[in-house]
Amino acid sequence: MELGERFNTYSHLFGAILALIGGVVLIVLGALSGDAWKIVSFSIYGATLVLLYSSSALYHNARKGRFKLILRKLDHNAIYLLIAGSYTPFTLVSLRGPWGWSLFGVVWGLALLGMFQELWFAKKSRWLSMVIYILMGWVAAVAVMPLLEILGWPGFG
Repeated sequence: MELGERFNTYSHLFGAILALIGGVVLIVLGALSGDAWKIVSFSIYGATLVLLYSSSALYHNARKGRFKLILRKLDHNAIYLLIAGSYTPFTLVSLRGPWGWSLFGVVWGLALLGMFQELWFAKKSRWLSMVIYILMGWVAAVAVMPLLEILGWPGFG
C-alpha cells in the first residue's frame, strides 16, 4: 500500500474512533436532557459520521479489484448519508414542525436519490452527483430565517 493510502486509512480510522466517542457523548447528553428527539437525531448523526469514516478507512485500505470498487460505492454513499445526518439534529431538534419536517424530507430524499444514482449510474452522471451535493448543501438557505430565530447568531458561529 502506498504512503498516501496508508495515511488515509489510519487518519480515517482515527476519525471513526473520534466520531464514535463524540456520538456516544452526544447521545448521553441527549438522554440526560430527557429529550427523545435529541437522542434519535444525535444517534442518526453519530451513526452516519462513524459510517463515513469507517467506510473510507476500509476503502483506502483495500487492494485494487472488485472489492475495492464495492467499498468505493459504500464510501461515496456514506457522503450522502453524512450530509443528511448532519441536517437531522437541526431539522428534528431545532426546527421540528413544518420547517423541520420539510427540510428533513427533502434532504433525506436527495440523499436517497444520490445513493441510487451512485449505485446505478455513477460513471454516466457525475454531473448529477454534483447537482445533488450542491442542492443538499443549499437546502438550509431556505430556512435560514427560522433557524436564525431559533438558534440566534451564536448558533451560526
